[in-house]
Amino acid sequence: PECEREPGSLLWIFVMVGNIVRGMGETPIMPLGISYLEDFAKAENSPFYLACLHTATVIGPFLGLLLASFCAELFVDIGSVGADEITITATDARWVGAWWLGILICALLNLLVGIPFWFLPKSLVKEGETNEPEETSEKSVGPLQENDKNETKQTIHAVFMKHHTNSWHYFIPDFIPFLKALFHNPVYMLFICITVLQFSAFDGMISFMPKYLEQQFGKSASDAIFLIGVYNLPVLCVGYFSGGLFMKKFKINIYQAANIAFWVSLLEYLLYFAAYWTVCDTSSVAGLTVSYQ
Repeated sequence: PECEREPGSLLWIFVMVGNIVRGMGETPIMPLGISYLEDFAKAENSPFYLACLHTATVIGPFLGLLLASFCAELFVDIGSVGADEITITATDARWVGAWWLGILICALLNLLVGIPFWFLPKSLVKEGETNEPEETSEKSVGPLQENDKNETKQTIHAVFMKHHTNSWHYFIPDFIPFLKALFHNPVYMLFICITVLQFSAFDGMISFMPKYLEQQFGKSASDAIFLIGVYNLPVLCVGYFSGGLFMKKFKINIYQAANIAFWVSLLEYLLYFAAYWTVCDTSSVAGLTVSYQ
């Protein structure tokens, strides 16, 4: 009899929607967090704070890879299948780890960590300043300046109400010219291209290196994920943190920082060329590299 193919499960849609929602919640942290630091931190301390922020973004994936390594050692149907019923090991190609367990744990942690963000103030006193000079200056302001302030406040309030009464009507005309100006900014576009290339290389390594370690060195998925996290991410943390301290210590400006980034990146790419000489023999695969005989 012919084999009938049953329709597949649509549960992957829930995973996709969950990742979309997670991305929507995590994306504002970087742009808004950086603006938050830039607005209320001293110029000489801002690079150090940004380095701490980027270090935290690397520590998170490092801990996530360790959690994934732990979950990959557990069978996908943990809790519903007894250990004595599992006849394969983690090194078997048919093994499927408990991938869903890490998602549940991270979702719960994201919910708990997001609660303190509700209590952050809308505005902070800039680092190194106090409210006393502002209060003193407000008392010494003349009547004419008071009127100017009131008119300014009324204008801002009118613009605010105008944009919020029909926000979509004013969003498109304001957004398109702003986006066009960004696309015509060569420095900004060059930075975007460099960032895309760097993340493409990093994501390629994260995506394919574990499978390479599994096939070439006979490692399990758990061991491969653990090695990727231990060998790569701690070094990035050291780089981010030491770079921030270096800029804070020597008060590096933007031009000097761009020069340092160029030479360090050039050295990095030259060192990566050494990987072309570290070639391992291809593993024997029946039917692919060797015959079945």
